[in-house]
Amino acid sequence: MDAKALIEEIRAEKSNAVASGILREEKPLAVITDKEKPHELPEGWQWCRLGDYAMKVTDYVASGSFASLKENVLITNEENYAVMVKTADFSNGFTKNLTYTDEHGYKFLENSNLYGGELILSNIGSIGKVFIVPDLHRPMTLASNTVMIRMTHNEYNKYMYYLFLSPFGQKLLMSISSGTSMLKFNKTQLKSTVIPVAPLEKQYQICNILDKVQQIISGRKDELTKLDELIKARFVEMFGDPKLNPNKYPVHQLSEYIRFLTSGSRGWAEYCVDDGLEWFITIKNVKDCHITTDNMQPVNAPDNAEAKRTRVQEGDLLISITADLGRTGVVSKEIADHGAYINQHLTCIRLNRHALEPLYVAYFMESSAGKEQFISKNQSAVKAGLNFNSINTLQLIVPPLTVQQEFLRFVAQIDKSKVAVQAALGKAQFLFDSLMQQYFG
Repeated sequence: MDAKALIEEIRAEKSNAVASGILREEKPLAVITDKEKPHELPEGWQWCRLGDYAMKVTDYVASGSFASLKENVLITNEENYAVMVKTADFSNGFTKNLTYTDEHGYKFLENSNLYGGELILSNIGSIGKVFIVPDLHRPMTLASNTVMIRMTHNEYNKYMYYLFLSPFGQKLLMSISSGTSMLKFNKTQLKSTVIPVAPLEKQYQICNILDKVQQIISGRKDELTKLDELIKARFVEMFGDPKLNPNKYPVHQLSEYIRFLTSGSRGWAEYCVDDGLEWFITIKNVKDCHITTDNMQPVNAPDNAEAKRTRVQEGDLLISITADLGRTGVVSKEIADHGAYINQHLTCIRLNRHALEPLYVAYFMESSAGKEQFISKNQSAVKAGLNFNSINTLQLIVPPLTVQQEFLRFVAQIDKSKVAVQAALGKAQFLFDSLMQQYFG
């Protein structure tokens, strides 16, 4: 079935739904002009407004005024009749921090109830997030700050999902978004967007290929996760549960091994430039005992005492001391040779490496024994933060240096495996991105 016939079929199904009272009749959308068509489409494809192609495009506020919603819709974190689906729920697999409403609220929100298979898009703030709603086997309805797209048949959803994930779709969503402090768009703007509709068989082919590449990507990501878990398991195998210290290793304060301790620079915005020759390490770069370089902020550091103080050296241990406390990473030779500095959310610790390996300390601090200390030493109940005394008084078990180094050799072997998996992941992601560009332009 070519796109024209498919669109006509959908139009007929929507007319029948209106006639039977299932769907509200809507004002016809404007005819697409040649100027609105971004590029030529392959034979059998057709441009169409989303509102004409989808069965329904709606949102939370479509069910009534703000006053009537406030009066009729209970919103609670306590278990209740129906789940109010938010985009945040997809990141944790609907396992925590769910929002609910009661049966009255669910019935009041009838226009935006969910049954599984619908697309939901974030339309405030995080523009570009797209999800397919799973069937939770219980009543579901749409929460605020999202728009729902329901197709006439669920098998049409996946094509739409990939369309909006593609560079074309992301650009399309940004083109209808506006706002000074926070970007947003509404359902009326979304309905009016012009999308490329492929013949039905071509849609199935596209989705089948992209699904397979996505499976490869997910598999590579799972491999990386399992390799990280293997390191953590090896840590416990070698040193025991760090909270229980079954091997009776001596326990010391970190201060006994610190040769140099400092926090990072603040107010360096004027030095952060796209063509900077060095790097400015921020909290986003430091996590899980590693420092990532793929999203480093370039910087041209000033020639002053502060820059000399905050410039990192190979083997320095970095720990986050504000916001997300206790993220760790160790400065590699690559980073040190490139030239890098830390910002005010990080502390730099230079250790006596004749007794303590920085990477061992990083893994200890990322363990439950380390994380509990960061929580207990948090200086504020409002804004998380640690001072130098908090860092100095951190306690850890100190195994013999030879045992620490044996662990590091194991980590190095795993890191080699991770490099290979990461390379395969990169190739799969490049293929996926290329296919998205090829299919959707």
